[in-house]
Amino acid sequence: MVSRRRRGSESKAVEEEGGGDKGGGGQYEESRAQRIKENMERMKSLGIADLSKHLKRPSASPSLRKIKPQLKPSHDPPRRSSRLKDAPRPVYSEKRSPKKAHISSEKAEIHIPAGEKPEIYTEEHEKLVGDSVTPWTLLVDGFDDDGQRIYDPHEGKSCHQCRQKTLGLRTSCTKCSTVSGQFCGDCLYMRYGENVREVSLNPGWVCPVCRGICNCSRCRRDKGWNPTGAIYRKAVKLGFKSVAHYLIQTRREGAIESPTGGSCSVGDEKEGSSDALPLSGSEEHGIPGGMVQDSDCEFEGDEHDEEQDN
Repeated sequence: MVSRRRRGSESKAVEEEGGGDKGGGGQYEESRAQRIKENMERMKSLGIADLSKHLKRPSASPSLRKIKPQLKPSHDPPRRSSRLKDAPRPVYSEKRSPKKAHISSEKAEIHIPAGEKPEIYTEEHEKLVGDSVTPWTLLVDGFDDDGQRIYDPHEGKSCHQCRQKTLGLRTSCTKCSTVSGQFCGDCLYMRYGENVREVSLNPGWVCPVCRGICNCSRCRRDKGWNPTGAIYRKAVKLGFKSVAHYLIQTRREGAIESPTGGSCSVGDEKEGSSDALPLSGSEEHGIPGGMVQDSDCEFEGDEHDEEQDN
């Protein structure tokens, strides 16, 4: 306390001596240095000069990074839960639908349940079945790069056979000039054996509906017959070019056998009139009760609702 008061009085006296004179700064510095020197000598005499050095925290030595010992590969069998030991490993890859077994011509069999009226054709009907000069490539026209049909309720056109509004080529009938004469390329080829590009160049082409040989489910129900279902692949295996060729050639009086010798079952026809079907397809009948409602769309996995233009 005595030293602090003394230093305080000395500094005050020095400041008073200096006053406002600018040259008093040098005298103050000299007196300050003298006091520091005296204080250091006094601390040395008391043995406390080096005390502050021992109070400093020793600098920490740089810590060495611990090296984790590398484990040697174990040859022991991996430990697994006994509950999961015998369980099959999960498979996260997408499962693909297995391809259907190849149908040989010997095993191909088509059976269409009999309707309320007999289905009989004449030689005149066989003459009305069309034929294509060049083959038609399926699943291309109206399909995208992934092989999916392009449905478009605005720009698409309805097909009388599959009743789907999709993009692609359509036929135009010179007789009815209605949507009933519109067929997509795939349906026209699979169900009637005709090429849509060829019939588009024919100015006098008449649609299957006007020819009286349409085999779509709606027209067949109107005639008292059951729908055929998707039988194109089986008909081809049996040696027929299209569904229409199969139906007309196997349901004529004295029907021929399959060109490949396969089974061409026509169902158990009910008793009725043996008169042949008239060539005109303009007869309208109500849908008989209890009829099979099978679709005749040949496109597998087609989940779109059937559409038609009013």
